[in-house]
Amino acid sequence: MTLELTLQGGDVLRPGGLERGSEIALADGQVADAPAGRIVDLSGYLVLPGIVDVHGDGFERHLAPRRGAMKQMAEGVVAAEAELAANGITTAVLAQFYSWEGGLRSPEFAAQVFEAIKAVRSSVVTDLLPQLRFEIHMLEDYAGLARKVADWQVPYVVFNDHLPHDRLAAGKKPPRLTGQALKAGRNPEVHWQMLKDMHARREEAAGRLEALCAELAALGVRLGSHDDQTAEGRAVWRARGARISEFPETLEAAEAARAAGDPVILGSPNVVRGGSHKGNASAVELIAMGLCDALASDYHYPSPRRAALMLERSGLLDLEGAWRLVSHGPAQLLGLDDRGTLEAGKRADILVLDKATQRVAATIAGGRVSYMAGEVAGRFLA
Repeated sequence: MTLELTLQGGDVLRPGGLERGSEIALADGQVADAPAGRIVDLSGYLVLPGIVDVHGDGFERHLAPRRGAMKQMAEGVVAAEAELAANGITTAVLAQFYSWEGGLRSPEFAAQVFEAIKAVRSSVVTDLLPQLRFEIHMLEDYAGLARKVADWQVPYVVFNDHLPHDRLAAGKKPPRLTGQALKAGRNPEVHWQMLKDMHARREEAAGRLEALCAELAALGVRLGSHDDQTAEGRAVWRARGARISEFPETLEAAEAARAAGDPVILGSPNVVRGGSHKGNASAVELIAMGLCDALASDYHYPSPRRAALMLERSGLLDLEGAWRLVSHGPAQLLGLDDRGTLEAGKRADILVLDKATQRVAATIAGGRVSYMAGEVAGRFLA
C-alpha cells in the first residue's frame, strides 16, 4: 500500500536547490503536484531524493555469513534489503561476481544469488537490480552467458580481469595462491595451472569479447568496464559497447571516459576514507575535476550518504550537486528516468534525514515505507 501524505515543514531538496520549511506530497507511489492526504510535520528534518546505489556488494555478508551457511539465500536477500533501506537506498544494484576465483565469486554461487533476487524482488520495497561481474578469461562460459543473463533478468553486466598477468608472464606464483585455491575448492597446483592456461589464452578472450558484448547489447543489457587504468584500455571497452567506466584507477582513464561521453562511477568509501585503500586515484580529486557522474556504495552501504554530506560540508559542492552524485546521476546512468529527483510525477523515493544527527530517520521507496525509526515514526503514526 502506498502512502498518501503531505510532508510539511522539512527542508526539501528540489532540482533548483534546498527549499527550507517546504512541503512535498505523495500519492499513488509518486510525488504529487498538489497536497494529498493528511499532513505530517517534518520540521527539523531534511527531505532528500532516495539514494540510487549503482554498484554495491555489501549484501554478501547476509547471503553467506560463514562458509557453507548459504541454505536460505532468499532470506539473505531480504536481510540485505533491510540494510539498504536503513541507509536511505531506494534503488540498489547488487553486484555479483561470476569468476574462476570460486567461493562467493563462483558461477554456482552467482546462480543462487540471481535466482534469490528474482524470488524476492516483488515482495520487498527497495528496487533491487542484479549486476553480473564477468571475468573475461572464462572462455568456456562465453557461449551460454547471454542466455543465463536473460534467464536471471540481469540488466547490467560489467567485465573484470583479476588475473595477475605481470606475475604470470614472469612465471611467478601470485601471493596467497594456496589460500585462494583452497577457497575455490581446488588443489593449489591445479589452480596454478588454470591461471597459467587462462593467461596463455588472453588474446583469444580479447578476440571473443566483441561478439559477447554485441550479444548482450542486443538483449538491452547495459555494459561497463571495471578498474580502467589507461585511456587506450577505456577506448577498447567503449568500442565494444561497454560505455560505463566503473572505478577508473587513474586520472588518465577517468579523463578518457569523460572526453568520450562515457559515465564514470567512483566509490563513496574512497571519499569517506579520504583516498583509495589500494592507492588508486583519489575520488575527491576526480570529483573536483568534474570527472564523476555517480558515487556507489561499493562495499559499504552507509558511505553514499556520508560521502555526499562530506562533499557538501567541505564546500567542494553544494548540497544539490553533492546529492546528485548519489541520486539523479546514478539514476540517469541506469536509464531510470522516473527517479532521482523530487519532482511531480517521479517515483516517491524519499530519504528523511535528521538535521541534527544526519542519520537516516525514514526511507520511502515508490511511496512505500521501507525503513523508519525513532522520533520521526511518531509523527507519521500520529
